Amino acid sequence: ILRDVAAALGDKAKVIKIDMDKNETLANALRIKGNPTFIIYKNGEMKWRQSGDQDANTLISLVEQYV
Repeated sequence: ILRDVAAALGDKAKVIKIDMDKNETLANALRIKGNPTFIIYKNGEMKWRQSGDQDANTLISLVEQYV
C-alpha cells in the first residue's frame, strides 16, 4: 500500500516506512503503540495521525490535503 501511495504522490510528499522492532527508540519517542500507525507531517509539525489499516486511496487523499 505504501508503495502505491508513494508512486501516486511522486515528488509531492515523501513516504517513509519505519520498522518498529529495529527502531524502538523512535517508536517510543513518537508514542506509537499500534501497528500500523500512519502520521502526516508538514514543515516538521504533525498534522494527522491514526493507527490501523488504511487503504491507499484514503491515504493519498489525506496527504493531498496537506501538500
